Amino acid sequence: MTAYLTLDDLAATARSKLPAEVWDFVEGGAGRERTLAANRDAFARIRLRPRVLTGVTEVDPRVDVLGRAWAAPVGIAPLAYHTLVHPDGELATARAAGACGVPLVVSTMAGRAFDEIRAETTAPLWLQLYPLRDPAATAHLVRTAERAGFDALVLTVDAPRLGRRLRDLRNGFRLPDGVAPVNLPASWRTGAARPAGHAETHFATGLTWDDVARWCASTTLPVIVKGVLTAEDARLAVAAGVAGLVVSNHGGRQLDGATASIDALPEVARAVDGAAVVLLDGGVRTGADVLGALALGATGVLVGRPVLHGLAVDGEQGVGEVLRILIEEFVESMFLTGLAAVADIGPATVTAPFTGPVTAPVTGPPEPTAGALPTGLHLTDLHASLRHPVLRTMTFLNEIVARYPDAVSFAPGRPFEDGYDLAELSGHLGAYLEHRQAGGQTGTVLTRELFQYGPTAGTIRDIVARTVAQDEGIHVAPEAYVITVGAQEGLLITVRAFCAGPDDVLLVPDPCYTGVTGVASLLGVSVEAVPETTDGPDLAYLDRLLARLHAEKRRARLLYLVPDAANPSGTTMSRDAREHLLHLLRPYGTVVLEDTPYRLLGPADRPPTLKALDRHGQVVHVGSFAKSAFPGARVGYVIADQTVYRPDGTGLLADELSKIKSMVTVNTSPVSQALIGGLLLRAGHRLGAATAPAARRYSAMMRLLRAELDRHFPQPVRDRLGVSWNDPDSGFFLSLTVPFVAGDEQLDDCARRYGVLWTPMSYFHVRSDAGQRAVRLSVSYLTEQEIVDGVGRLARFITDTAS
Repeated sequence: MTAYLTLDDLAATARSKLPAEVWDFVEGGAGRERTLAANRDAFARIRLRPRVLTGVTEVDPRVDVLGRAWAAPVGIAPLAYHTLVHPDGELATARAAGACGVPLVVSTMAGRAFDEIRAETTAPLWLQLYPLRDPAATAHLVRTAERAGFDALVLTVDAPRLGRRLRDLRNGFRLPDGVAPVNLPASWRTGAARPAGHAETHFATGLTWDDVARWCASTTLPVIVKGVLTAEDARLAVAAGVAGLVVSNHGGRQLDGATASIDALPEVARAVDGAAVVLLDGGVRTGADVLGALALGATGVLVGRPVLHGLAVDGEQGVGEVLRILIEEFVESMFLTGLAAVADIGPATVTAPFTGPVTAPVTGPPEPTAGALPTGLHLTDLHASLRHPVLRTMTFLNEIVARYPDAVSFAPGRPFEDGYDLAELSGHLGAYLEHRQAGGQTGTVLTRELFQYGPTAGTIRDIVARTVAQDEGIHVAPEAYVITVGAQEGLLITVRAFCAGPDDVLLVPDPCYTGVTGVASLLGVSVEAVPETTDGPDLAYLDRLLARLHAEKRRARLLYLVPDAANPSGTTMSRDAREHLLHLLRPYGTVVLEDTPYRLLGPADRPPTLKALDRHGQVVHVGSFAKSAFPGARVGYVIADQTVYRPDGTGLLADELSKIKSMVTVNTSPVSQALIGGLLLRAGHRLGAATAPAARRYSAMMRLLRAELDRHFPQPVRDRLGVSWNDPDSGFFLSLTVPFVAGDEQLDDCARRYGVLWTPMSYFHVRSDAGQRAVRLSVSYLTEQEIVDGVGRLARFITDTAS
């Protein structure tokens, strides 16, 4: 192939080789020409500052992005329909990217299957994702990319429409047969399709940053948002949990006067402040452009149309030529500015002040002194769980509660406090000491037990085992118990023990308690959601899911469940559903992780626990004394009586969980254990009887909540507005369906104008498209009058918002 000196030379050759209507499609019409001109004009204002006598003899252009090494800070931007300009399409582009050691962002509308593309390259592959109106189609794309080994998702947020492409309209351009987005549903694959029509028909509109947060939570891949041009949107993106941003002004927004990408870059980079990777897309045509972008805050750049030019000229070799020109020019620019490594590039690399439209000065971190340690960390250098949307949503909820302290709050899931009595603490501790002394323990032994570290598995296992046996009919030896720091530690150590490899999966109901999905995020465990019905998880769906995972050679290790008064829905499973569930899971070896925080606060005729029904070692049972006794003690337990076969013999699963616990909390507070132990002793090892008054109170509050909802929303009003709720008979929570999206904005409005708080049900859903029009109401922390007042305020909010 002829050696080309510049990307403009390649473009001229590509134009001569392509049919006129295809060239017009690739170039994108007058709107995109104006966008490119604006971007090129902005780059022309950047002046690099040459340095001399720097001693630089070699330049290292490599850069690490999201844990992967790039040979240079240059990647290939998402481009649709590569097969329109070359028959090998994305396969040729992927091979060139791999040969040059740079990433490829594969378009939603790629003409080659994701697994085919992955097979052609070892380069980092990212999937550019247009959010589709059909959530199932979007989810299918993401799962297909995950299975193909893609490294990240690039969510394009600025292209709900592809704009009026006048050249295409005048040419009557249609995609020829054989050129189609093969990874999308069949309805997209028709010959002679008009590309912009796909967008009008299939692209989702009306999305918010809450949707981005849910996408981040729904995938194991880091999410990058493409199309950000302002500091405000950059901060919202980081708050939503994204791993990176692409500053780009041409994702369909060909507006006269739109901000050039490079002009917006400094503002966005300052707003992100290292909390996410910042890339630039738009107008990059030289290696000097790459250096200027990095000097103004970018981690790297993406290059688009020149790649199609190179592909049209000579396939894989042509794309390689594009990348060679850019990388060689970038290295030359680094030499001329006296920079040996990418890390050396900063604001001082360009003339100051930068004369773009951003008026605030471009600043960077202080120059390090000799031997100085780093003064800050990049959020993307820390574990991805720190960007989990649950952290953002719960922080937002706490802020709302603090902002409106006089509002009636249906949000907290904490026990009612009127039953607490400080005098009881000394009574519990005294009862425990008397019990141990009666068993022959001396004062010295007891002093050591309470003041020193204790055994990892716990000191009150015998007392807890006897209590659980009498309350629940679970007859398991104390040696099979581990006393934990609340139920949360029990969930963490069990998930850690069972989910040992990348093919191990944790199943959860949808909606689900956020504590277990947070654990999965923290541990990097894959999660699959099972929709919830009025009788627990959808067992027909679960049956199909288990079969699918088995066929994919993935192991469904655990199914997390709260079978009694579940958080957040309030659902309680029937006995038949519990028995059917155990029967369904047994052939797959899936273990139930049973969580029972609200069980003793329900009716006396409740169904047996799954553990009480367990005859084949299928259930690990987690209990807690937070709701039934008092949260401040932070004492829970795990029953893990399964046999573990080891090289030196056999043991109990409880022993293995204790090993993990020893690396997490060492041991549960002996003083807290003594307080709970004394409480159980004083209750005669029957905590259910001791909590009966509280259970009656919660049931009465739930009945009052349902009655007030009935009073404000009689059946004709419910039918007209589309309001409904479930009918839990115990626990703290009720799920209320409303006729509008109930997210953060609506919650703030409700608290500010109506003086009532609730929790968006979307916080608890694994699927990004679920729970949008539902709220969780909790009765546990309210008085009767607060419930009456609160439902009245809530009813006015719902009626006003729906009208």
